Amino acid sequence: MSIKINHLTHIYNRGTAFEKTALQDVTLEIEKGEFIGLIGHTGSGKSTLIQHLNGLISPTEGEILLDGVNIHGDKKNLRSVRQRIGLAFQYPEHQLFEMTVWKDVAFGPNNMKLSAEEVEQRVEQALQTVGIPKELYGKSPFELSGGQKRRVAIAGVLAMNPEVFILDEPTAGLDPKGRDEILDAIKALHEERKITVILVSHSMEDVAKLVDRIIVMHKGRVAMTGTPGEVFSRVEEIEKMGLAAPQISYVFAQLKAKGYPVPTDIYTTKDATKALMDLIGQVKLC
Repeated sequence: MSIKINHLTHIYNRGTAFEKTALQDVTLEIEKGEFIGLIGHTGSGKSTLIQHLNGLISPTEGEILLDGVNIHGDKKNLRSVRQRIGLAFQYPEHQLFEMTVWKDVAFGPNNMKLSAEEVEQRVEQALQTVGIPKELYGKSPFELSGGQKRRVAIAGVLAMNPEVFILDEPTAGLDPKGRDEILDAIKALHEERKITVILVSHSMEDVAKLVDRIIVMHKGRVAMTGTPGEVFSRVEEIEKMGLAAPQISYVFAQLKAKGYPVPTDIYTTKDATKALMDLIGQVKLC
């Protein structure tokens, strides 16, 4: 399923003293199966953009096409759109409400009037994808750790079997263990289901490690797009937008400045480890 955004503009409180342009002439295309990182300073338009993709708000101008069909062409289709494009808001665990983990994840599929067998299959698969063990299925979600609650909330969206999954700051407020659990679950989700994932994040390290392509928003516009290497190589430009490259890239820039023969296009710990091992090998040979 492809998503095409054509000349999208959104103005809040249009015609009033509080008028604000949140998006201005945004044109984008997201292909099936892509893992997208959506980044930008606070107020850049990220949240407004993803709410358009899910049909929660309507464009002031422009259109969003889902497989060539305007999602706002017929308002009756919006329910189907929201099933196909799942959105997990920041702190989705605040939306947990059922008595058990299983019932909470099953809520959406049950509302889709699926058979009991299909609901069970979807819930089981979703909970397995996010790594929730079976012994927790009958527990109250409010008895779980912060990371576990977040994963249960994400499972609730996954159980709807979306073709596109949008996550808004999924690691916000979590401790390192919970953060790693969420990121591992998102990575597994993309690898196993091959669905399109759009990750909104302020963590450049997470984005560099996970995504195929980055979209940078700035003042309501798309400022740049490209692979992590392409985007983070334009350090001066993204710093002017209030962003930064992953911290590890600055370390390698300093090593290079001190005369060490290291590459400067290093953005993940995996690549950094390899580069440092290569450097150590060169030193030993000398």
